[in-house]
Amino acid sequence: GVLHEDLRLLLDTALPPKRKKVVLGVGDAKMGAAVLEELGVQCQTGGVVAELMRGIRLHFPALVRGLTAQSAAKAQLGLGHSYSRAKVKFNVHRVDNMIIQSISLLDQLDKDINTFSMRVREWYGYHFPELIKIVPENSMYCRVAKFIGNRRELSEESLEGLEEIVMDSAKAQAILEASRSSMGMDISPLDLINIESFSRRVISLSEYRKGLQEYLRSKMSQVAPSLSALIGEVVGARLISHAGSLTNLAKYPASTVQILGAEKALFRALKTRGNTPKYGLIFHSTFIGRAAAKNKGRISRYLANKCTIASRIDCFSEVPTSVFGDKLREQVEERLAFYETGEPPRKNLEVMKEAVVE
Repeated sequence: GVLHEDLRLLLDTALPPKRKKVVLGVGDAKMGAAVLEELGVQCQTGGVVAELMRGIRLHFPALVRGLTAQSAAKAQLGLGHSYSRAKVKFNVHRVDNMIIQSISLLDQLDKDINTFSMRVREWYGYHFPELIKIVPENSMYCRVAKFIGNRRELSEESLEGLEEIVMDSAKAQAILEASRSSMGMDISPLDLINIESFSRRVISLSEYRKGLQEYLRSKMSQVAPSLSALIGEVVGARLISHAGSLTNLAKYPASTVQILGAEKALFRALKTRGNTPKYGLIFHSTFIGRAAAKNKGRISRYLANKCTIASRIDCFSEVPTSVFGDKLREQVEERLAFYETGEPPRKNLEVMKEAVVE
């Protein structure tokens, strides 16, 4: 409803000084109302004005000296591009595309690290098969394999370095004793260099994965602070990724959010007329794991409601804040306690008033 300064200047220049009886023909009713409010000039819109405007647009190059049809078309294209850019230009700190890509890459890295670690275990297992039982954890196994190298060269002096990696003196001692009486075959220096090089790559991938998780955590706290405070960064990111964007997630009803990720089970249940799934991706939150078997469906429904509220707050609020997410989390905790002890939880209205005050 406020006239742009350039437009006001143009109208002030174009209109005659005595403009009490001037009636402007304006193509848009909203603009007409704004001109009347700002300048006090009566505006006419509708039938005849629309026809006149169409005529002016059609013959614009002939009416304006020096303007060709080609340059008018370029100007129109430029204006269209500017308008589109303005429509899609969001706050760069609140872009959810990066979250979708990060969680996809995180999942891919998990698969790759597991596959590569198994390859290292299999490869190094020919030389030192007993190590797998002592160090079952994948990334730690790769670090130990890289540190030991040839098991025949392992001595008491290496014990301190082993302890730093496995963080357990008993385990380090067990590795040392196993290396002395190992059933593994001997290995050539060239093969050992190859295995060590591969182990180094797997270790660097694991370290990159940790860095990526930190990046995802910081990005989620900027884009969807309430959702990540309620359900955790990883599950929140998975919900956003599955929905396609935070805006899409905010548009979904709670019943859809509840079974997001369990579409296959849902359609199978509908086809066979069986029981529909109670939860999808939100099953990975801590709340459902803590609930008793009979209350899992109830808490997943309640949690989906809260996730929907949190995603809408994150999507449409001007200033990102995690206060609402913390309060919603408290409500879910109270609901869990209510199922176990019967103590009535606080009403949603009271909690939201507290959050607004904070």
